[in-house]
Amino acid sequence: MNRKPIIKQLAATLLFLLFTFIAQAQVLKPATWSYDVSKKQVAVGEEVELIFNAKIDKDWYLYSSDFDPDLGPMVTEFKFQKHPSYELVGKLVPVKPKKKYDDLWGGEYTYFTGTAQFRQKIRVLKPDLLVKGSYEYQVCTDVDGRCIPFDDTFTFTNKQIKVTAASTPEAKPANDTPAAPGVDAEATGTQMAQQNTTSETGEEEFNDTLATITEINEGEGAFSGATELNSEDNEQGEELILGDVSEPAPGAEAEGLWAFMLIAFGSGLVALLTPCVFPMVPMTVSFFTNSSGNRAQGIVKAFVYGLSIIAIYTLIGTIVAKLFGADGANFISTHWLPNILFFLIFLIFAMSFFGMFEITLPSSWLNKVDAQADKGGWIGVFFMAFTLALVSFSCTGPIVGSILVASAGGETIRPVVGMFGFSLAFALPFTVFAIFPSWLSGLPKSGGWLNSVKVVLGFIELALALKFLSVADQVYHWGILDREVYLALWIVIFTLMGFYLLGKIKFSHDSDVKYLSVPRLFFAIATFGFVVYLIPGLFGAPLKALAGYLPPQSTQDFDIGNIVRGSGGGTTTVSVTNEICEKPKYSEFLHLPHGLRGYFDLEQAKKCAAELGKPIFIDFTGHGCVNCREMEQNVWSDPEVLKRLREDYVVVALYVDDRTKLPESEWYTSTYDGKEKTTIGKKYADYQITKFNVNAQPYYVLMDAQENVLVKPIAYDLNVNNFVDFLDAGIASYKARHNQVAQSKNITDM
Repeated sequence: MNRKPIIKQLAATLLFLLFTFIAQAQVLKPATWSYDVSKKQVAVGEEVELIFNAKIDKDWYLYSSDFDPDLGPMVTEFKFQKHPSYELVGKLVPVKPKKKYDDLWGGEYTYFTGTAQFRQKIRVLKPDLLVKGSYEYQVCTDVDGRCIPFDDTFTFTNKQIKVTAASTPEAKPANDTPAAPGVDAEATGTQMAQQNTTSETGEEEFNDTLATITEINEGEGAFSGATELNSEDNEQGEELILGDVSEPAPGAEAEGLWAFMLIAFGSGLVALLTPCVFPMVPMTVSFFTNSSGNRAQGIVKAFVYGLSIIAIYTLIGTIVAKLFGADGANFISTHWLPNILFFLIFLIFAMSFFGMFEITLPSSWLNKVDAQADKGGWIGVFFMAFTLALVSFSCTGPIVGSILVASAGGETIRPVVGMFGFSLAFALPFTVFAIFPSWLSGLPKSGGWLNSVKVVLGFIELALALKFLSVADQVYHWGILDREVYLALWIVIFTLMGFYLLGKIKFSHDSDVKYLSVPRLFFAIATFGFVVYLIPGLFGAPLKALAGYLPPQSTQDFDIGNIVRGSGGGTTTVSVTNEICEKPKYSEFLHLPHGLRGYFDLEQAKKCAAELGKPIFIDFTGHGCVNCREMEQNVWSDPEVLKRLREDYVVVALYVDDRTKLPESEWYTSTYDGKEKTTIGKKYADYQITKFNVNAQPYYVLMDAQENVLVKPIAYDLNVNNFVDFLDAGIASYKARHNQVAQSKNITDM
């Protein structure tokens, strides 16, 4: 018996299975879902929570549902189909998502790592419970810059929630149910009867409605077991998930808190240089050193004094954290009312620093606290610290307020951390100089420079105030602070600040500047340098260092970069570099970056590529793909990349998460998951999987008009040279293929 053919056959089979496994491994499934309920048994009329749990792979994160959907990333969204057996109570609640500010989007979003949980409360209306719906979400990773949108469906029935009759022992038939106060009982009974009549056909109507649920294909295979309920005890499972979700993301939150604490610490040092605080440092230290029985006792009292300052301000941060909490922080960061309020507060702070008026606390408060300080002892030391906090409020109040406002838009721990950092810096000199009193002689003398510090802080407060007005303006599209208006105001503010530092502008309470000190000169140079940096932004320069503080570039009316790109850079190659064959479909709401012209429909792109004799550059992208925007901003913007995309390729952007309905004639059933594709996003997400066995974005493919792939596709890579090499390789492959086809045709013709 010849074994060689059998061995070869087995080897071929193993190789085939290996390659199949590798190919399938490219279809990523970073999140798996399971469903649970808060109670396994309820009575008609009672409420129960539907619990949606997600387990997220390491290094991936899932966007939550509680941030502005217009920000950019794709929010998680649950859709519940109406059915007479239940009604929704309140809104979907994500359980303790994390928060992060993203400079690229210019706003704050919420997300989960490790595990995620969403809860929706319902009221059961009938024994035959049927809750169906769908959910959409997006997962991303920063490891290699991929983002993937998914969706799936869910079902809850009497198998998961056992429904009994109404818990009231005197329950009456529906038409005898007492009406609520002020509601006509007869009308109520009629309505209930109508509900009972329609319930018989409700299932059929519901199934018809369910056919219209939006379904996306990317991860449906990943969730084939997602409808299996958690068999563990709910209380234990809930405790485990809540514990996991509440843990900070590895490194990200810790770094953000450390950075915020350092900013708060720096603010505390600045507060020491104000005229309300600086003169009190030597006075307070002298009091401790002179009134104590010995030097050691003076040092101990100074330590207690410093710790009291830290305790007072940290307590303020704790109160703010408790008042606002996570929900309040989200409201503050997105709603127009608190942002307008903060704008006015910062404006008042600036006016106070400019000397228009002083923000002071009632004198009765000061007198009562000061009386407690006069009693002496350790309690007296604490009230001395409290007196300092109150007396210095006119100078420190705006700074403390700025920290609290900044922290209120983040995690609830941030106000505590911010106030601890501020008070640590604020208390430090009192303790240090009490230990080393001889160092007091090295302090600069009080004078007009202290007031200059206040005025400079006033300019900074005024500039920061515009940020809050800008947030409200963007969210509600008022059009008050477009990017160039915002920049113009900043340029004016910091120019005036520079002239003030040079002594060219003087307020009524300022001292004469007889000469310019070296520190003032350096601060003036830095200020005017910042102004010069801002000026190109008026003409469309990106100013990437300030991306998180400026309105989006799309709000700019005059962008010279777009004008130059649109005119072909003033060259004679306009018709070549910007040539397209016909008006792109969907161009009313879909756009390419950097003035590029192209398509959003693959068939149009293929037709144009054949007509122009060019290869196709496919950009698999999404509205909520953060890393797609990063590639566009940092790689596509390079002149060498733009030159090749304009001149050598027909560009087509295929949005895998766009929900625009296709014409019914273009609907089709996917060979991948057997589901009907009815939107632009579903169509091209399905194409990406079936054609390339990949479901992550960004993903870039170079092909010819016959859909022959020219070179190996690439994904997220911020190396510009690699991207240029990728485009060049595609051109070389296209030309080689084109020449080969031409030669073959010539041989055939001969």
